[in-house]
Amino acid sequence: MNVSSGISRRSFVGTLVAASGLGLVGCAQGGAGTNPSDAGSSKGDSSKLIVFAAASLTEALTAIGDLFKASEGGSEVVFTFDSSGTLKKQIVEGAPCDVFVSAAQKQMNQLDAKSEKGNEGIDLVDHDTRVDLLENKVTLCVPKGNPKGVSGFSDMADKLKAGQIQLCMGNSDVPVGQYTQQILEHLGLDENELAQAGRITYGSNVKEVTSQLSEAAVDCGVIYKTDAHAAGLEVVEEADSSLCGRVIYPAAALKDAPQPELAKAFLAFLRTAAAAAQFEKAGFTPLATA
Repeated sequence: MNVSSGISRRSFVGTLVAASGLGLVGCAQGGAGTNPSDAGSSKGDSSKLIVFAAASLTEALTAIGDLFKASEGGSEVVFTFDSSGTLKKQIVEGAPCDVFVSAAQKQMNQLDAKSEKGNEGIDLVDHDTRVDLLENKVTLCVPKGNPKGVSGFSDMADKLKAGQIQLCMGNSDVPVGQYTQQILEHLGLDENELAQAGRITYGSNVKEVTSQLSEAAVDCGVIYKTDAHAAGLEVVEEADSSLCGRVIYPAAALKDAPQPELAKAFLAFLRTAAAAAQFEKAGFTPLATA
């Protein structure tokens, strides 16, 4: 479903709600997520802020949400954690959202009509609030004990070609999957051929890839440094920018945010020392500070 720049998000949401009776399309994932009815009912509730954030931010933002609530007189943050591609789709379809934090520039650019790269003519992001918030790293991880002895990306490529291992990666609409595709291309690997041969499995977000690794369902997988840290997984190599570029997390308020002032306050809080400490604890590198 496409939303042109000439259609306001508010009128689009009104049409969607009238047609379906739902305030939120999609569902929450992660420890601090909420169900759609909770998030939908918070529209117009001045005590609640709706934040859509990449699944890899679950641990850090859950802690930061509690700190924000304490500092803002009890303002509750209602999180929906999922892949950035899924969240972007829900925003386009009219899901109420105050703040979007993406795991890649691509999904934010698609919602930002003022973006110089990759915009789709969809004018939903308040460009003046947009900030490059964090940097993460893409890593190659293995299950406990590293049963297949995967030592790095080059060794992974050799073992995949030989049919000796199975790799888990994110879907093509998921930032971590898109970063992995760049790595496979750099290594001269044919993703489709490997998938057809059963050497690649997929996760709908980075948490699903992490779960497959934790359960030793695969021999290796590509996930973020922060997710490897949270799950206690062994990192055998960290991808440098030559393999997949920098992993930057942008954040912004939505133009039709139900709580615009609270959204700006939350974005400002994300740049404080208190928030930076939580991001660093999770393994992120803060890029924007107050």
